[in-house]
Amino acid sequence: VNIITGYGEDAGAELCRNPLVDKIAFTGSTEVGRLVMQNAAGTLKKITLECGGKSANIVLDDADLEMAVDGSLYAMFYHQGQCCEAGTRLFLPDSIADEFVERMVVRVRAMRTGDPMQPSTDIGPLISQRQRETVLGYIAQGNNAGAILKTGGGVPSDPACARGFFVEPTVFDRVSNAWTIAREEIFGPVLSVIRYSSTDEALRMANDSPFGLGGGVWSKDPEKAMHIARNLRAGTV
Repeated sequence: VNIITGYGEDAGAELCRNPLVDKIAFTGSTEVGRLVMQNAAGTLKKITLECGGKSANIVLDDADLEMAVDGSLYAMFYHQGQCCEAGTRLFLPDSIADEFVERMVVRVRAMRTGDPMQPSTDIGPLISQRQRETVLGYIAQGNNAGAILKTGGGVPSDPACARGFFVEPTVFDRVSNAWTIAREEIFGPVLSVIRYSSTDEALRMANDSPFGLGGGVWSKDPEKAMHIARNLRAGTV
């Protein structure tokens, strides 16, 4: 079985269409994933796609807050949010949301931004100037929509960040699931906190997305957590 990754306009199309290739494995954008599927259909080729994501990270009201904050930080800011499975939508119950956000903001502000080759660095640069402009554009949309910017939102002024395409780790609170920053994959260090009043509401909003790559649930009650996990429309929870 030939497993091919990558997709150039000509070479990628040929790999997808050629009957000598048995399988295509693609990691990348949803738009290109659709092209891979279309081109592979002619030979009924086996395909594996890992495309875009806007993963829901749902915290229940009985969760261990320290553990959930720590896990939510990792889910969001690992590799500066440049991961398709990043937990970019954080769903918090009204009863604990204020305390949770306060704890998270303290932790985010303590993150060290700088040279990714240094072990002390927590947040490195984005991949390109173009991507930084894209991420800053999403941040502007969040501000214009009425989200509450709790921390970050700009380019760090530290001289150590002068040579890279850095964006501050950013947390928006009181985001509507209908807003652009909650609907589209940003691929940068921008977290949307979405509050909910019931688990049914959390599930409804979590599943109201064109993406379904991953998700997470935080609870001390295994049965409650499994109920949420079973009803999340996501490939991996």
